[in-house]
Amino acid sequence: MARTLGFLPSLGPALRAPRTRPHHISSVFQQRRQFGVSPQYRGDESPRSFKTQLFESTHQRVKRERAEQERFSQHQPFSPGGRYAALMFALALFTTGAYYLGSLKPVSLPTSSTTPLSDLPPPQLNVSPSNLQAAWASFVDILGKENVSTEYNDLESHSGSDWSSYSRKVNERPFLVLYPATTEEVSRVMKVCHQRSIPVTPYSGGTSLEGHFAPTKGGVCIDFCRMNRILKLHKGDLDVVVQPGLGWEELNEELAQDGLFFPPDPGPGAMIGGMVGTGCSGTNAYRYGTMREWVLSLTVVLADGTIIKTRQRPRKSSAGYDLTRLFIGSEGTLGLVTEATLKLTVKPKSQSVAVASFPTIHSAAECVTRVVEEGIPVAGVEILDDAQMKFINASNATSRQWKESPTLFFKFSGTPVGIKEQISMVQKIVSGTSGRSFEFARDDSEMKELWSARKDALWSVMAMRRSPEDHVWTTDVAVPMSKLPDIIEATKQDMNQSGLLAGICGHVGDGNFHAIILFNEKEKKTAEAVVHRMVKRAVEMEGTVTGEHGIGLIKRDYLEHELGESTVDAMRRLKHALDPLCLLNCDKVVRMERAAPADIKGW
Repeated sequence: MARTLGFLPSLGPALRAPRTRPHHISSVFQQRRQFGVSPQYRGDESPRSFKTQLFESTHQRVKRERAEQERFSQHQPFSPGGRYAALMFALALFTTGAYYLGSLKPVSLPTSSTTPLSDLPPPQLNVSPSNLQAAWASFVDILGKENVSTEYNDLESHSGSDWSSYSRKVNERPFLVLYPATTEEVSRVMKVCHQRSIPVTPYSGGTSLEGHFAPTKGGVCIDFCRMNRILKLHKGDLDVVVQPGLGWEELNEELAQDGLFFPPDPGPGAMIGGMVGTGCSGTNAYRYGTMREWVLSLTVVLADGTIIKTRQRPRKSSAGYDLTRLFIGSEGTLGLVTEATLKLTVKPKSQSVAVASFPTIHSAAECVTRVVEEGIPVAGVEILDDAQMKFINASNATSRQWKESPTLFFKFSGTPVGIKEQISMVQKIVSGTSGRSFEFARDDSEMKELWSARKDALWSVMAMRRSPEDHVWTTDVAVPMSKLPDIIEATKQDMNQSGLLAGICGHVGDGNFHAIILFNEKEKKTAEAVVHRMVKRAVEMEGTVTGEHGIGLIKRDYLEHELGESTVDAMRRLKHALDPLCLLNCDKVVRMERAAPADIKGW
């Protein structure tokens, strides 16, 4: 007994304390003692017989019981029949309430095919310090402490970039950055985030331009830089399985050893995960198409940690819904891509580049339209306006000085004989559209030199910053080819009238062009107005608000003007179906909660 009580030391004083009789128990004992003595008995009187005392005691007890019954009946509003009726009513009420509550679970499924924003409650995310700190311990168990970072520089670099058109707010920073290495680790991380309602922002190359990786809700950032391997190359089938953190330039360096080629070529530093997320293209889009044409299959981790594979490796398939293309261009809002099976092609035997200058941006765009109409199979057609050429010269971005006039860059690929024929045909069209000069590369070194100006367009504008407070706004639209000369000329005039340092470049072979604008805080409203009018023109010309950059945060409210409200509501239904807690890349592509009136621009 002593050993048993030793586990309860707090009970020791209570066990040793003298026992005291509760007051109510003492009063009962006193009453019992009084039952044996008649109230009329006094100490100076002679005691009565036991029979007399028993009679008086019984008489007094009966009187008390009758008095208690009378008092109890006075407080009961119901007769026995009334009490029975009340009991039956309470039972019926309870049964009805239980049936009603039971009918609410499960919640009835929606009957409409779309989800208007007004029908959605705000997402219930949990970014409290206690919740995130508790999750940190789980992430360390999954990834190891060295792959879970709370370093200030890591958090800052995963919050935004100098070349993004979105200026992040001070509080938009992840709580920590995670570095998984496998699909299974990503799945386990997402299960923790789903259980704890923690928002997640995916990150691969960080080269996106429309605020795609801004952590607007905080939470955690998943960086795929450790998932940067080529998993399997199928040379005979012309496809390759890669992880999302692999850069397209590194991939092509490896493929070149086998004479193979992956055509999409966006900006330097872009990685496969981000390229899938934005549905990018690049300078080869005119000949080879966009990212959508070069992805065969994806392995995706969904918001609750479920792993799916969208299809097998054949070049064609009619098996079910095309989930592969659903995730391409979804910007990480529907799932996290952890593997991609990409189509490949044979590397061209020969390549060349030609450069042509024009008196006006309209005549340059008209030349592109003529080349497309003639069906000349050039590999790419790029345009830089006169301002952009000035920036390249002023920044010394290349090894030569250029004519500071609107310029077209043509890329040719194929056999040597075929390239010569293409160059000859393009040169005639340039002459017929007021071209001032035409120069083509005679060897590989000249080809790299001529093409370098196009690749350095963005960096040359950034080099023109007047102070550290200057920002660069890079945006794009695309229109049908027949409308291209008109929209480029109108946008150029608008830029000139704004007084901003701004240039035009783009993959005009497929009707896609970019505006690169330099601005400070005082000029921000002016820059916003220029971009707004550019987007509005594109939509009114049956074009798109973005050809390859994606929607991100900047252009989500333009989608309704391009596609219609019901189409955006259908996109919202897809988002809610695959990510019901709204954890993945919050606020991108479509809104899942109402915006403040000040955030909505008039059309």
